Amino acid sequence: MKRFLTNHYLSSWLILLIDVFVALVSSAVSLVAIRYFGGESISLPMAVKILLCSGSVSAVCFIAFRTHHNIIRHSSLKGLWVIGAATIAKSLIYYVLLSSLPIIDWGFKKILLAVLLDFLLTSVFLVGVRVMMLVVYDWMIARYTNRTRLVLVYGVGDKSVAIKTRLHKSPHYRVVGFLNAGTSSALRVSEKKVYNFSSDEDLAKIFSRSGATAVVFAQREDVMAEREGLIAYCTDNRIKTFVTPQVDEFDGVNVDKNKIREIRIEDLLGREEIQINQAEIYEAFHDKVVMVTGGAGSIGSEICRQMAELKVRKLIIFDCAETPLHEIRLELEKKYPSLDLVPFIGDVRSQTRLQVAFDRHKPQIVFHAAAYKHVPLMEENPCEAVMSNVMGSRFVAEACVRNGVEKVVMISTDKAVNPTNVMGCSKRIAEIYCQSLGMAIAAGSIEGKTKFVTTRFGNVLGSNGSVIPYFRKQIEAGGPVTVTHPEINRFFMTIPEACRLVMEAATMSDGNEIYVFEMGKAVKIVDLATRMIKLAGLTPGEDIKIEFTGLRPGEKLYEEVLSNEENTIPTDHHKIKIAKVREYDYGEVQKAFDVLIATAAEGDVFDTVRKMKQLVPEFKSNNSEFEQLDKELEKSNLIA
Repeated sequence: MKRFLTNHYLSSWLILLIDVFVALVSSAVSLVAIRYFGGESISLPMAVKILLCSGSVSAVCFIAFRTHHNIIRHSSLKGLWVIGAATIAKSLIYYVLLSSLPIIDWGFKKILLAVLLDFLLTSVFLVGVRVMMLVVYDWMIARYTNRTRLVLVYGVGDKSVAIKTRLHKSPHYRVVGFLNAGTSSALRVSEKKVYNFSSDEDLAKIFSRSGATAVVFAQREDVMAEREGLIAYCTDNRIKTFVTPQVDEFDGVNVDKNKIREIRIEDLLGREEIQINQAEIYEAFHDKVVMVTGGAGSIGSEICRQMAELKVRKLIIFDCAETPLHEIRLELEKKYPSLDLVPFIGDVRSQTRLQVAFDRHKPQIVFHAAAYKHVPLMEENPCEAVMSNVMGSRFVAEACVRNGVEKVVMISTDKAVNPTNVMGCSKRIAEIYCQSLGMAIAAGSIEGKTKFVTTRFGNVLGSNGSVIPYFRKQIEAGGPVTVTHPEINRFFMTIPEACRLVMEAATMSDGNEIYVFEMGKAVKIVDLATRMIKLAGLTPGEDIKIEFTGLRPGEKLYEEVLSNEENTIPTDHHKIKIAKVREYDYGEVQKAFDVLIATAAEGDVFDTVRKMKQLVPEFKSNNSEFEQLDKELEKSNLIA
């Protein structure tokens, strides 16, 4: 019974039969009324003919207006017009037939009276039957389902009411009212009480009176608006908070406990949706052959998804990680069956493999997202950082120029700004190569047409190996949650947000710019850990401990602000600016790169880092064994 109530509906043909039967009953009642109150005699053959006429006309009109196609349990007042229209049409045709055919010998007035009475009875009975079915359905839901969690829905708007309607048949949740921030003149919405609140004291009383143990948000914008208010109160008081999926995430059958997820830290750190020029972006990438290096990674895979949405002519996903490449392939093939998709296993450190990809598929636009990104690992393996992030970027850039690619978009990082670690410096060196090569092409000293664009942004929420999934695993394991320093902070941005800005920057670029993104406010990592523990319904320091482990090699306490007025130039987009950076001569860069890559290939760690510091003088190691090189270089500069 529970499965039937939540997963099945009455047949539309059964509903049609019920409607026709109701119409026949209405016609029969109207005939009886005319017989006894109008004094007209009605023989049995005449009654049969009239009812056959009524039933036939009713069936035709109900089918024409599709009154049986609506799911009754989801009916609303707006849907009554269909019943009204079908009944009016039936009455008009019914009157014409009774007046013109030799069925009945009544006068004009008696026929009109019978039809009007039939119309009124049919309308009332059809609506009445539907109301009765809704009442029976509600009774059966209450009788045969055991909904253990009482919830309040946030807001009183259309979306909140829609969520209440969806949850009405859930076997897990029972809506007991609506929560409204501030004051509202509405006392009840959709038969449920509206609870207004303006303080924590109000919320305490509301949850005590209603018995609710959870709050459901209808949209993520409300989550953002209440992150420091209602959500903070709920997490402090162990009240669950849920957010419903977007409309296109519903399966169209039922809403169960798997269709309402708990609010995650990503929902609280995200920001309002970034506005981009969708028309220009579509024009820039539509019907293009696009290649994404590192296309199976966190950023690269999201770029691939957005390229698929833009209906590119062909999408080449270039990556050396077999399993992630297989997963993104399956995802895109399922969602975009008409997309010309090419998963290409290759390493950017292989010139031969890169050239095979370019020869076969001839990309017009390349997003270069392939890189080693983890700071501690690269601090321990600087030679590999150079081989992948520096040499790999060089090979990609040269292949693009050699094969006439129109535009290269390089994905960089905020850690390239005044780098304090090997990873950040390796990305800054890659920036230098791409920008100097692009400027040499623009000046005519190098033959080619390729334009280079570099984009910098900070930490992305939920990316592979990022702090949030790491904290979540620690909390699930019972702790402790490890934070490197009580004062460490970071800027965060969602993956889709970052990728939208990447595409916007690529579209607006004339070539050779380094774009930086406005990252919002920095977040203290210890506050992030505390909030994640509370969102899990646990108490920091009691249920889950937070331990400080000390800064890791190369790690900054505070990230650089990317987009302040001192180091950037504004653009037409308020979240995108152009970085002011030192320009390098391409010929000198080539020579320095040859030496650096040769040193890294030999595995000479300290000499590799020394040459990185010579190429990027602002690279000052922090909490690292390479700090001694800074002292050595300072001393040699003083002597010089």
